[in-house]
Amino acid sequence: MSKTSQQSSAAGANGISVIHTQAHASGLQQVPQVVPVSPGGGGKAAPPSKQSKKSSSMDRNSDEYRQRRERNNMAVKKSRLKSKQKAQDTLQRVNQLKEENERLEAKIKLLTKELSVLKDLFLEHAHNLADNVQPMSTESTTTNPDNTGQ
Repeated sequence: MSKTSQQSSAAGANGISVIHTQAHASGLQQVPQVVPVSPGGGGKAAPPSKQSKKSSSMDRNSDEYRQRRERNNMAVKKSRLKSKQKAQDTLQRVNQLKEENERLEAKIKLLTKELSVLKDLFLEHAHNLADNVQPMSTESTTTNPDNTGQ
């Protein structure tokens, strides 16, 4: 069995080429293939606006290009210095807060000890007062200590 095929190609107005193939002797039908037509022979092309802008308006040896690169380099340096300074300031603030936290924790310990001592003193004093106070009998409340025998 011999296979003969016939191909025809036509480019449409939209830049897409459609290739139609037919197999005569085999009895198989092939699906048409859609192939994009590109002037460069295939591959991805950069958007024309960016590509033409770079190549035509700025040559790497031009004064304008050098000035733009110089300004960009200065802006990058400034941005990096600012970022570095911000990181240093943050680190310094973290250290300050750590020191303040340690001082406050020490103060909490001291005040907690002082509170415990004061509570103990208060409870001791309250117990001493309770022990020194004698319960009054009902007789002593009815008699007047100032009027003895009169």
